[in-house]
Amino acid sequence: MNLKFSYYLDNISKYSGLFAAVLIVLLSLLVSYDAGMRYFFSAGSIALQEIEWHLFDMVFLLGFSYALKHDKHVRVDIFFERYSQDTRMIMQILSMLLLVMPFSLLFLNDAVDMTMQSYLQHEVSSDPGGLTERWAIKAVLVVGFVLLVLQALSEVIKAYHRLENKKALIKTFAGIALVATLVYIAWYNRMAFWFDPVFLMFAMALVLLMLGFQVAFVFAGAALFFALIADEVGLGVLEMLPYRTYGIMGNVTLMAVPLFILMGLILEKSKMAEGLLLSMAKLFGSVRGGLAISVVLVGAILAASTGIVGASVVMMSLIALPLMLKHKYSPELVSGSIAASGTLGQLIPPSIVLIILGDQMHLSVGNLFRAAVVPGLLLIGLYVLYILIISYLNKDLAPAIESDEPYGDIVKEAVKEIIPPLLLIGVVLGSIFAGIASPSESAAIGVLGAVALAMYKKTFSYEMLRYASIETVKLTAMIFMILIGATAFSLVFGELGGGDMAMAFFAGEQGDVWTFILIAMLVIFLLGFFIDFIEIAFVVVPILVPIVALLGIDPIWFAILIAMNLQASFLTPPFGFALFYLKGAAGDKVKTGEIYRGVVPFIGLQLLALLIIVLFPDLIYLFGE
Repeated sequence: MNLKFSYYLDNISKYSGLFAAVLIVLLSLLVSYDAGMRYFFSAGSIALQEIEWHLFDMVFLLGFSYALKHDKHVRVDIFFERYSQDTRMIMQILSMLLLVMPFSLLFLNDAVDMTMQSYLQHEVSSDPGGLTERWAIKAVLVVGFVLLVLQALSEVIKAYHRLENKKALIKTFAGIALVATLVYIAWYNRMAFWFDPVFLMFAMALVLLMLGFQVAFVFAGAALFFALIADEVGLGVLEMLPYRTYGIMGNVTLMAVPLFILMGLILEKSKMAEGLLLSMAKLFGSVRGGLAISVVLVGAILAASTGIVGASVVMMSLIALPLMLKHKYSPELVSGSIAASGTLGQLIPPSIVLIILGDQMHLSVGNLFRAAVVPGLLLIGLYVLYILIISYLNKDLAPAIESDEPYGDIVKEAVKEIIPPLLLIGVVLGSIFAGIASPSESAAIGVLGAVALAMYKKTFSYEMLRYASIETVKLTAMIFMILIGATAFSLVFGELGGGDMAMAFFAGEQGDVWTFILIAMLVIFLLGFFIDFIEIAFVVVPILVPIVALLGIDPIWFAILIAMNLQASFLTPPFGFALFYLKGAAGDKVKTGEIYRGVVPFIGLQLLALLIIVLFPDLIYLFGE
């Protein structure tokens, strides 16, 4: 296998990713223009709106291969990071040959049929004034998966060349061939499953996830495997997957995801967090625990403006952590306050989690944003109260800091730093709450506001925009690849009777509303120890939705409970992503044990907030229904 050929394949993915990065910037401009024309001049265009969602589709479809090239398809890496170089390369080869390529080729077969059917029927937009040649955007779906297959081939070539022990690869394939033979014999002789295939499917996915295979391809591969071996399913069930994916492509609610990510990444590079943290630290430094309180408040502001957990935790780890340790703060309190505050972006609007939940549960994103305000404020209040109490009880945990600078000057500086992001938050969330703009329109306006804020801070540059748009493509592609994999998983899971099994359990005598809520919250909480919120939202939530309807549970309230629970998944050891971000940014400044001990009280506070919302559900409607 020739590395030069791999280089050419990498370049194809590189340029498709860069093209997608240009498209995400263009998308934000077009959505902003369209919103402005409609709200100020009552001049709308169906064709322009369809161009917008076509651009949105191209961003993540062309980004699949680019994200794979940069290894941005997320994995549970608690064990993976400890593997030797050879083990990682073998796993990469297995992932590409056994998960990515088979699934992609099957998908392509059906996607080509869907595209040809659209072309032959001369399919056009169903809306007057819409675009013609609907087959063209469906063809981009084909292109995206062709690029993914080519990049998978490139990854195999690169991994093989980096592999020093080629015999280990041969032995691995021999073992897999033996297992495959045994499975085939069992299938050929129609042997009964020892366990219900629904449980086996989940078990297989969980094992592959823990081994470190990419999340999206695990769900896709598990779906393909059980479609092959389960007679009651068959590959025919996956023929609908391109049509389901096309439904995702036309979902304008999900368009807000890449736009909010772009907004957050621009703000991340604008040094807004640095100015906020330093000024707030001075503002509250004279109070015991003041630095930790400032971290919580800045985390809340970052949550409402960027919504990106990784960025918030890393930024505060780099800026606040050394400052807090320098002033003799307890490493546990430092770690806990930074990690917990950084995860507020999971709940406080505009939250990517709430957008995904709104899509999966068929709820208004605006209503979810309004409902999440009080729970978010409740968490902030509990964090601050906890810090004040433990600082009062033990002054050595978080000593007060004396400053010679006039307090009036400190207040002026803090106000100067706080007002611009608050204005941006007010415009973005206010337009959604007031019903003036949709989430995608508010996100696009937020992108322009983030650029304006960066210019105000004199940190805006072409390199910043390039970085933000490229990273947006990678993150968006990762999220939507998981969504497609989870959709395939759900199709096979449903065909195996998983949904009926869950419905039967909770509809029977052994289940009632509170039993269901308790079990659902417990399952989500426990899954949060091992897998990311995106997988939970795309795989577990669709199973719960029909049961919520069956039991007559308020779906908005239940969605908020899920969001609060998913936030805890970022903190729960050993696999909480916020813990990885914190440790990676902090290095040797804090120990892993100190981080784990530090987050435990904050996990308890999150569960307390969850309990309060369970007992007092009307709290979520204080800002309207």
